[in-house]
Amino acid sequence: MFDVSFFLRQNFARVWAMASEKLTSLEIGCIYSVTITELLSQNLGISNSMNHVGPSMWPNIEKLCLSVDYITDAMVGAISKGLVSLTHLELQDAPIIEPRFSFDLTNVGLQQIKHLSKLKHLSLVRSQEFFVTYFRRVNDLGILLMADGCADLESICLGGFCRVTDTGFRTLLHTFSNLNKLRVFHGIQLTHLVFHDISATSLSLKHVSLRWCSLLTNDAVKNLSLNKDLSFLDLRDCRSLRDEALQAISTIPKLKTLLLDGSDISDAGLSHLKPMIMSSLVSLSVRGCKKLTDKSITVLFDGLSKIELQELDLSNLPYLSDAAVLQLTRSRIAISELRMRQCPLIGDISVMALASMQANEDQRHGSSLRLLDLYNCGGLTQLSFKWLKNPYFPRLRWLGVTGSLNRDLVDALARSRPFLHVACHGEELGADHWDNSDILYMHHYDEVDEFEQWLFDGEVEDDEDDDMADAENDGELIL
Repeated sequence: MFDVSFFLRQNFARVWAMASEKLTSLEIGCIYSVTITELLSQNLGISNSMNHVGPSMWPNIEKLCLSVDYITDAMVGAISKGLVSLTHLELQDAPIIEPRFSFDLTNVGLQQIKHLSKLKHLSLVRSQEFFVTYFRRVNDLGILLMADGCADLESICLGGFCRVTDTGFRTLLHTFSNLNKLRVFHGIQLTHLVFHDISATSLSLKHVSLRWCSLLTNDAVKNLSLNKDLSFLDLRDCRSLRDEALQAISTIPKLKTLLLDGSDISDAGLSHLKPMIMSSLVSLSVRGCKKLTDKSITVLFDGLSKIELQELDLSNLPYLSDAAVLQLTRSRIAISELRMRQCPLIGDISVMALASMQANEDQRHGSSLRLLDLYNCGGLTQLSFKWLKNPYFPRLRWLGVTGSLNRDLVDALARSRPFLHVACHGEELGADHWDNSDILYMHHYDEVDEFEQWLFDGEVEDDEDDDMADAENDGELIL
């Protein structure tokens, strides 16, 4: 791995001329689209500003993932003509200004993708990291022209296509019979009509993500729930969804991951998910669902013990309190990842309860938790740090706290547990912890437990406890 920005454009071409012809997969985190266009133009024998560098580059590339300044017609056209063996194409840009016509993707550029007849996975995303912008020059016609080829597509991800309507998205559903993964971000014209006749298709969707699709309604989810093979459903920031949507979702028998951040659901609506909690659901996120209270935890987990759920996100819930966490611990559920950031009523009692919880009688206290996010929880003090030390939470590898005002305590905890990653600036724990399409967020939590136990036996542990005590004496902690 190396930083592409270290190279002038002409020198970068010479570097890649030395790449093996056996290269089949290439991922570049940040590069100018014009550089890619010129490199591939050389493959096609087209004259450009770079010096000739010898044999064709990347003749056997099957997977190409690029993060560029702008996704343009020229770059997409060069990729489609120069890398005909592609099965996986993933392009993302993050403009800092509104793109001009010559530096943007249009219907003409999108149409070129149809020449990649072997393509199985396609991802085109315009990020809004720096500037709120969209692919304003692509409409339903562009989608229709693209769909005229690539008959074997199994996975599609489109982000920022603001002029594509239900007609364009329905074209994808009715054209690609092998499609099992659909992701649409910022689909601001996508409504319930896109799924109204999905039962007439032969699709067997397993992964659906419709984040930031503000017009999506309960009716869309009802129709989508007819797809009984769904295992991953992401409806984050679809703020019009209410309890009726949960009733429909509860009929999906194989669902393992459900993300409902920011939706308008209530405690009563969440109760529909209890059968799924018992049978199939592994990950659940209700972050920012403002109506939820402690009662939601009771209706979900009361009377349950052995369940499938491993990851739970209860962040940004203003009415969630220590009472909910106590109910969770009474259920003795072996949750491995628990996020409760930005919960003003969560305090020391929650930490003590989690530290004391035993999922099984033969396990150590707090043994199931591997990730705990308590960033900006309003009721936590320095008392919580006493319960974050060994021997509590023996498998904990990720901890989120507010540490800007309590650096001594945070640093002392980090020294006492060198295998614990402490995040104290509000960063999310994990790159995209709900995206299981890659393996970036994988940790072998158990490999160091025995060594960690040995490391802190005897005098070493005593010394670190002294450090923690000194830090605690410096003042009260606010996590």
